[in-house]
Amino acid sequence: MIKGEFAVPSSGALADEVAAVLAGRHDPGVVPFERVLNAVVSHSFRDREALAAALGSVPREFKVKPHAQVRCIAGIVGAAVGPVRAEESWESAGAGWLELCQHVALDYVAGARTGEVAARLRAGDPVPFLLSVPSGPTGAVEPYELVERLAEYERLGIRPGPADLGQALLRCGGRVDPEVVRAAERLELAEGPRVASWLRQGGLPMPAWWREREAGEAERPSRRRGARIGRRILVGHEAIEGRGAFPRQFWSLFRTFEPHISCPHWSLPDYRDAHTVATLPWHPEIAAARLLTGVASAADQDGCGSPAFLEALASADGPAGPAVHLAVAYGLASVPERDREAAVRALGVLASRGRLDGELLGRELTELVGLGTLRVPLLTESLGAAVAIPEGAGAVWAVLATALPGLLARTRPQVHGALLAVAADSARLSGARGELPEVTALARRPGSSQLLRQARRLRDALAGA
Repeated sequence: MIKGEFAVPSSGALADEVAAVLAGRHDPGVVPFERVLNAVVSHSFRDREALAAALGSVPREFKVKPHAQVRCIAGIVGAAVGPVRAEESWESAGAGWLELCQHVALDYVAGARTGEVAARLRAGDPVPFLLSVPSGPTGAVEPYELVERLAEYERLGIRPGPADLGQALLRCGGRVDPEVVRAAERLELAEGPRVASWLRQGGLPMPAWWREREAGEAERPSRRRGARIGRRILVGHEAIEGRGAFPRQFWSLFRTFEPHISCPHWSLPDYRDAHTVATLPWHPEIAAARLLTGVASAADQDGCGSPAFLEALASADGPAGPAVHLAVAYGLASVPERDREAAVRALGVLASRGRLDGELLGRELTELVGLGTLRVPLLTESLGAAVAIPEGAGAVWAVLATALPGLLARTRPQVHGALLAVAADSARLSGARGELPEVTALARRPGSSQLLRQARRLRDALAGA
């Protein structure tokens, strides 16, 4: 039923993989995490005693605090190999949940699913496989696979877990084959009509977005407070209909998101990773918008980086809008080098998949530089690196064709030579044609400075000389 890279390994291979995951402090990645999670569940269904024998000796104690996904796997393994508590009811999992922060709405969804899985294992009511196992590395679930899995649940007389089914539905999106919808309509499970309706509408509705700058005039950096008042651009979205059919832990996702809401969580790096995007792979905008403050902090403060998050946003299945492009903009000028490198790769992925809006990214870069949020030397370095990657030259020119006039007008002349050199390289390698009046005016000035030489290079490249 579950195939490919998410297929269930043998109990011995699973023990080795679990040991490797628990021995590390770092994020195991979406594919290893989802494979191990589903494999533990599947082996518990087949032979709980054999699973306990295989995993019982795997150490589950940590000397140093591990990544959130590593801790999660340790908890799931503990629930699978521990004694069955027949008096427990897994249906009550998450009953005491309290919403504290909208920034981590997707973490609430992921937590509801793993909490339900652990409760079901403790109660001795396992399932043959999880409905929400991804069909690919982005986290997306193919609709026909979900219907096949539900049909197997129906054959075995197993009740779907509300959080597991909810996560599976959130991972379905895009155009759905009408035959798949008809197959869902034929399910006799109580959840069948809901699944058919969800697939018919194409998954979670796309919310309306708005973009806004922080209130107040942009302030200079403060050594004492580290504040960047009025220097960020963020994204919010309107409420999404349909929350009532999902567990309460999912409801935060459906609420209106106000981008300037504050909380103590946004700076924590565990929330900005590929797992967050894989929770809602058809809506990377929602993940980007809710965690954009933390992404921005790596550019205008000494914030924690989020390289895996940036690459996952670019690789997601859903459309890339203002929040995704802003995340890439902040990443291109982030202080941590790993973030800049990830943003360069994200730029290339967006371009290769036809999801890059060069004009949009160019406008965002121009405004953020004008606000003093992004540092031009770091941005220039990233764009120069992007020229060398596949699809990179065309992507960089698509961005600079919009951004260059504003950047030349709003920044110090000392940085213009390097910026024009990157622009000239990208225009030449991509075969761009046209004219930028600001560049032509510079090229006509007398002199032999780096600035004027690069302006002439760019002018000639655009003229096909």
